[in-house]
Amino acid sequence: MSTVPLKQVNDLINVPQKTPIVQLLLTGNELMTGDIVDSNSALMAELFKDIGLSIQRKVTVADDLAMLVNEITYMTSISDILIINGGLGPTIDDLTAQALALAIDVELIQHPQALTHLTNWCEQRGTELNTPNLKQTILPQGCNIIANKNGSAVGFSVRFQNCDIYCTPGVPHELKTMLNEEIIPAIANKLPSTSNTDITRLQVFGLGESSLQKMIDEQLPDWPTEIELGFRAGMPLLEVKLTTTTKKGAILKAPWLKKLTHTLGDHLIAEINGKPKTMAEHLLDLLQQDGLKITTAESCTGGLIASKLTEVSGSSMCFEAGFVTYSNAMKTAMIDVSPTILATNGAVSEAVVIAMAKGALLKSKADIAIAVSGIAGPNGGSEDKPVGTVWLAWGSLNDLQTQCLLLPYKRQQFQQFVTAVGLDLLRRYQQKSTSVPNYVSERAFPKPH
Repeated sequence: MSTVPLKQVNDLINVPQKTPIVQLLLTGNELMTGDIVDSNSALMAELFKDIGLSIQRKVTVADDLAMLVNEITYMTSISDILIINGGLGPTIDDLTAQALALAIDVELIQHPQALTHLTNWCEQRGTELNTPNLKQTILPQGCNIIANKNGSAVGFSVRFQNCDIYCTPGVPHELKTMLNEEIIPAIANKLPSTSNTDITRLQVFGLGESSLQKMIDEQLPDWPTEIELGFRAGMPLLEVKLTTTTKKGAILKAPWLKKLTHTLGDHLIAEINGKPKTMAEHLLDLLQQDGLKITTAESCTGGLIASKLTEVSGSSMCFEAGFVTYSNAMKTAMIDVSPTILATNGAVSEAVVIAMAKGALLKSKADIAIAVSGIAGPNGGSEDKPVGTVWLAWGSLNDLQTQCLLLPYKRQQFQQFVTAVGLDLLRRYQQKSTSVPNYVSERAFPKPH
């Protein structure tokens, strides 16, 4: 005896569905062979959860036209929302548009809006608009275009069998922007206004998930069950999410958010409103408010701190110069670190990072600086200065602060974390924070006698 899908039952008896059925169809041979790890599903699940929806089913298929057509036909019959991810590129194995057209029985046409997007994309990059690229403009007749700010292939949507179908690129950063700016808002606008889901997000630095959970357990042991706490680990920022779905939870959120904010202290970077900001963006905002300029003097991070700053549009208002002084000779030649100080203390020392910061400030005429020198490894350590040792100096010419940490991470992770710590210490400096960061409490390394 065959069963009738829940969606069809609800349609037949005209009973409003409280929660739309959401499914994902992922396509690509690379996903099936393990050449690419599927991170897109986790992203989509997280974003759908934010608007009170969950993904009921996920299917992954190879680049096979017949299989794609069959899955689209079936999944639209049991779904209210279907996200098709992948297969929008210019190559012969990108089959999403063709499969969708066959499944919904429409012609493939050259979409003028997709052609305009691709033409502009190629012109901006000085790229030839060739025949393979034009394949990305051949789409199912009657589809609606979804803008892709980061890539050559637009997304598109259609409605079929009372199901909203959204076709999205497989490239993660393209997908993320498309979801955040186009698809999720469109879906959210169609949801019943009676939805009580409310989400508050906080950016935190210097606390791991376990440390943060321990802090909450100890300081806020009676945390209400009506407010769901969630953590999303990231590098360098951890996201804390407070979700309520009931009226009681909504009433409780404000006072408990205040308590949590107090508990987090200066580890709290900001509440996320819209697109999350980076550590560098938060610091540059503070510097712009005070009309200050920053400089960097880097050894072990190889210019990564300066790179993070200059990733931000408009950073030139606060950042004019940084110094990558990897060798002792360049520390002396570029920012006047005394050879005597280097010989006496070694490159990884308090005296040297102080001299680096002062030299960078004097050379650049900036107001504040961050200087770092450490042993990134995997070689080069000693008993007194093991791999992972890093000295930092930060502040103004007449008010430099220092700290030595031991960060026993792999080389790239070490560089990333030192960069984040440097930006955070300057943020705290600008905010006149006097509290001790958790990473200092846990990772402080005894100063040499």
